[in-house]
Amino acid sequence: MFKRLFLKKSIKETLSHKPDRSLKRSIGATGLTLLGLGSIVGAGIFIVTGVASAKFAGPSIIVSFIVSAIACSFTALCYAEFASMIPISGSVYTYTYVTMGEIWAWMIGWVLIFEYLISASAVAVGWSSYVVELLSSVGLNLPHIITASIFAGGLINLPAVFIILTLTIVLFAGARESTRVNGAIVLLNMAVIIIFIIFGLKFINPANYHPFTPYGITGIFQGAAMVFFAYIGFDAVSTAAEETKDPQKNLPKGIIGSLVISSVLYIIVATVLTGMVPYNLLETAAPVTFALNYVGLNTIASIVGVGAIFGITSVLLTSLFGQTRIFFSMSRDGLLPSLFSKVHPKFRSPVTSILLVGVIASFIAAFIPLSAIIELVNIGTLSGFIFLAISIIILRKENPDLERGFKCPFVPVVPVLSIISCLFLITQLSLKTIEYFIISLIVGFSVYMVYGLKNSKIQRTNKSMEHIELEFDRIPDTEID
Repeated sequence: MFKRLFLKKSIKETLSHKPDRSLKRSIGATGLTLLGLGSIVGAGIFIVTGVASAKFAGPSIIVSFIVSAIACSFTALCYAEFASMIPISGSVYTYTYVTMGEIWAWMIGWVLIFEYLISASAVAVGWSSYVVELLSSVGLNLPHIITASIFAGGLINLPAVFIILTLTIVLFAGARESTRVNGAIVLLNMAVIIIFIIFGLKFINPANYHPFTPYGITGIFQGAAMVFFAYIGFDAVSTAAEETKDPQKNLPKGIIGSLVISSVLYIIVATVLTGMVPYNLLETAAPVTFALNYVGLNTIASIVGVGAIFGITSVLLTSLFGQTRIFFSMSRDGLLPSLFSKVHPKFRSPVTSILLVGVIASFIAAFIPLSAIIELVNIGTLSGFIFLAISIIILRKENPDLERGFKCPFVPVVPVLSIISCLFLITQLSLKTIEYFIISLIVGFSVYMVYGLKNSKIQRTNKSMEHIELEFDRIPDTEID
């Protein structure tokens, strides 16, 4: 029984799937980079920066972004190697399956389910805040009861539900169409960010940078753990591996390129934002437009607000995209019901997974407050990154000659640095978040024992082999002769 929990899939088996259970390769390097940027650039700049600065780091949020970027760079190099070697949907779930065994793959898949679902929900709540503020600026005030969760003094966050369900429809059309929509939004988002930087530079008040570390060094690292949410998007690139053209070359370009570009933008925007407004006033889900209104640039704030809505929409689209591919991969392995790996014959997209993700994410966004959501996303992501780094070390030792389109440099040093960085950032999260995470792992393990262990394809194959061996052993030696 114990050995069954650690059965591994072979890489050859992982790469071979029936046409009706595989996705169409239609995304190139540019599309992947835009997919990564669409998932990264938006949430960090337009949502998380303000809260993290006000509650944790103050102006030193600039350093927090640098710390998180360094931690992510180690992980990005590990992702690039795996994605180029095993270009299949599933991200860390798939990589863990071939290196550490099914139980670990299930647990990390369970964590990824929560990561993407909650991430999408958190971004939808931020999207709602920008829409409400923008409508208010033109004199249309939506009732608080339909724009906030019960925990935030309302009843239901309808704008958040609306955007999730709208993008769910977009995802039905398939990967290529989804990335085209995403690409257009990302370009608009970049233009808006540049507008904010150009106008914001003129209103930087050096006095706002003092004190630079109001919460001390501890605040910098707590801020880094908080803004880690902003960098999550680059791993969404790896979930599109099965839909990537020439994945050995294009996946590393998309993963590393999107992380570098977004890191530079985050640091510049954080510098301008905290220079424009005293850090203690930034505890808002729409810090960029708040800062512009604060210095009297109301018209620019409205323009940026519209752009921010599009930018956050892009992040939400890629979060939902990533989640559906995790469901798809786990279902294809038998760990979730098979209907979630069914591909629409025309659109070549996992429609059932898309629908389920849309419904659940809508419910979370409707009733759960933003701050509680973000920390849960972070701890799930950090855990996934730890398993990724461990898997790189294992596979380098067990299969050193395996063909790799990209090789992570300085193994095992870089993966070990990734593990240490992620563990450290986890310790900076609240105790309550860690407790909730442990509870979710217990629930996940229970689901695996009740459903996954019985229905896993690799478990069924293993049982069949054991049965054949048992029957063979029962045959008398005289008959064999």
